[in-house]
Amino acid sequence: MKITFYAHASFRLEADGLSVVTDPYTPGPGGSNFDPIDEPADLVIMSSATDSFHSDPGHVRGDPTVVNALELPPEGKEVLGLHIRPFPAMESMTFDFGRDPDANALYLFTLGGLRVLHMGDIGNPVPEAHLDALAGNVDVLFALTGAHATISLEDLDAAIAAIGPRVVIPMHYFSPRGVLEIEPVETFLERCPADAVTRVGGPELELTPETLPDSLHVYVLEQSR
Repeated sequence: MKITFYAHASFRLEADGLSVVTDPYTPGPGGSNFDPIDEPADLVIMSSATDSFHSDPGHVRGDPTVVNALELPPEGKEVLGLHIRPFPAMESMTFDFGRDPDANALYLFTLGGLRVLHMGDIGNPVPEAHLDALAGNVDVLFALTGAHATISLEDLDAAIAAIGPRVVIPMHYFSPRGVLEIEPVETFLERCPADAVTRVGGPELELTPETLPDSLHVYVLEQSR
């Protein structure tokens, strides 16, 4: 599976003849301030349809199938041959958005023989029922590491320990290109053993079931947008 980091919580995953984009942001001034994705994809998965930082597929080229994870049944659904299972969540119940928190979802799917979990925009501890269902069933975790309005780093640590992924890829952290005042990725990395962290030095990473590390490893990608 080839992984490309666009920006914020948006990645491109390619394997099995399928291209998948996760949580596309609204680009440009007045939005995220990140550049448009401007590449085609077969499938776009969004953690909700209400958050402009996670749910704007308008700049993904081609004619992708767009899935709102919150609209999937609890057991999941097969879309373009990909089985996607949602784990409903909420934005932070304590952060002052100036409005009521919105619903979103973590979502799990298998591509290229790898079980991938995207954390959406969860703002609270991952519910125990979700942790029980996910434990031992995730190879690659796209983890929210910016804190503030999303899951705290302490609760993220607990979720990683409970779920047990082999690979963690940080996302949703401060970028000088962006507009959100959230934590830089270094704040999360300081909590990790130095020998368990690899800075890839670019936006792309290739993983297969055979190349998964034997124990938890963090790969930091550079955003490309």
